[in-house]
Amino acid sequence: MAELLELAGVSAGYGRIEALSGISLNVPEGGIVALLGANGAGKSTTLNVISGIVPASAGEVRFRGQSITRLRSDQVVARGISQVPEGREVFRDMSVEENLVIGAQLRSDRAGIARDIAVMTGYFPILATRFRQMAGTLSGGEQQMLLIARALMARPSLLLLDEPSLGLAPLLVKQIFDIVVALHREQNLTLLIVEQNAAVALAVSQYAYILENGEIVAEGASATLAKDDAIRRAYLGA
Repeated sequence: MAELLELAGVSAGYGRIEALSGISLNVPEGGIVALLGANGAGKSTTLNVISGIVPASAGEVRFRGQSITRLRSDQVVARGISQVPEGREVFRDMSVEENLVIGAQLRSDRAGIARDIAVMTGYFPILATRFRQMAGTLSGGEQQMLLIARALMARPSLLLLDEPSLGLAPLLVKQIFDIVVALHREQNLTLLIVEQNAAVALAVSQYAYILENGEIVAEGASATLAKDDAIRRAYLGA
């Protein structure tokens, strides 16, 4: 498979604090790649660099072979990359419908937007029943579903998921990942998933990278990493 996203020697930080130190990774088109590590490892910073939220201090980010390293976040979205942020960042005082429409703010095809809203409520039926409800009144799992659906309203080629299982019950985690895998399969969606829940991430992805202190310390096929004793002890609690 051709590489859809490439990070080459990317460093980034916050002031004098370096969060990423020369990391390189690839995401093939049509694939699911996991980025694993403990809190503070640099996982979210990696996604934020890709999305144009945090500037890279060194290295290059390429999407479809073209540099996007210096693009603004809205320009990154326009290229075909959407991020689902950590922390249930819905527009709390807007309805589910309004949140979905905002996800399509760079689009002008009203009929297409309406069709995509119908598609999203098909994947996430609970959103149809909460359509006029304020997003801030949804449960944590429902807010996570809304965030994913909102990001998909931009019709991305690449979806960045930041800790989608955080704070959710195991049954909800399974439900959300089942939907994500269905979207990957049925919509040909490429995924880069940041997760602390290594077992879940390795189960759905084909390839994985492990970050520690801003550096990639291991990588490989997800099935292989899941069987590695050192990886299992460090990240799977086994």
